[in-house]
Amino acid sequence: MIIDTTELQAINSFSKLESLKEVYGIIWILIPTFTLVLGITIGVLVIVWLEREISAGIQQRIGPEYAGPLGILQALADGIKLLFKENLLPSRGDARLFSIGPSIAVISILLSYSVIPFSYRLVLADLTIGVFLWIAISSIAPVGLLMSGYGSNNKYSFLGGLRAAAQSISYEIPLTLCVLSISLLSNSSSTVDIVEAQSKYGFWGWNLWRQPIGFIIFLISSLAECERLPFDLPEAEEELVAGYQTEYSGIKFGLFYVASYLNLLVSSLFVTVLYLGGWNLYIPYIAVSEIFDINKAGNVFGPVIGIFITLAKTYLFLFIPIATRWTLPRLRMDQLLNLGWKFLLPISLGNLLLTTSSQLLSL
Repeated sequence: MIIDTTELQAINSFSKLESLKEVYGIIWILIPTFTLVLGITIGVLVIVWLEREISAGIQQRIGPEYAGPLGILQALADGIKLLFKENLLPSRGDARLFSIGPSIAVISILLSYSVIPFSYRLVLADLTIGVFLWIAISSIAPVGLLMSGYGSNNKYSFLGGLRAAAQSISYEIPLTLCVLSISLLSNSSSTVDIVEAQSKYGFWGWNLWRQPIGFIIFLISSLAECERLPFDLPEAEEELVAGYQTEYSGIKFGLFYVASYLNLLVSSLFVTVLYLGGWNLYIPYIAVSEIFDINKAGNVFGPVIGIFITLAKTYLFLFIPIATRWTLPRLRMDQLLNLGWKFLLPISLGNLLLTTSSQLLSL
């Protein structure tokens, strides 16, 4: 069988074209991912700086001011310092669990950012089960903390890991019930659909006004999930030295530090998406979304304004957990579990039943 040279050239050119398409496809997948990771990194640095400045203002002292203008580079300097510090391993601990634990905590939280819409259709993965995927992924993080505590071969660390697991289980259930109520109101579990459902009635269409009880429960549960004061029992320094972080040093300790702020940022972003209208902003008599064409495809300026509105709402909301840290005293472990199981769980169940009943009556 004789094959003409022109046919061979056509086959070679087709195969080259297909390989180029595959390369371009991989590049177009990686570019949004790296852009999102870069944005998250900058967002975490801004949160650390904001917390230090707000904390300094509350305590009437001077915050960071030497590392860069207004001390904005202080968090970056701390990260570089931890990067060059020595990593110590417990002599009788489990080295594999000790090393894997911080990575699981960070990766599970990073994956949650894939379903957050920052503007109209500007989301890494618009899934129909977006909010529940976030809950499922975020529930893996306490496993990493438990592994870290067990692998440290330290009683304080192990107690901190057990507390983290118990706290996460106790407060994930009310959190999930609140998210389920929002899904019922929006008739969808997609984060994009939830934001668009709130845009129908402007400012008064936000789920903050339709679900005030759910918003309060979500706020308390997210504070507990992020292990923020008054719920920082897993790392209570007066009782457990530093909890599951006791034996860690260097970049592994830095990963726990980053994970806590990543979790705080993702929780605030979900509050913005679920309760505060996402990228839509309505000033009385002025619809900002319509002026800048945020909800129109093909417009470049609109998505930029949408990202700015989403981040502005997120960082304004962050003032609440930062101020709470210096306002409320730490709870005891029994008080924390009682609050989750005896109060938040029944109230969130009642809120879900009321939401379901109202949706059935409106049919």
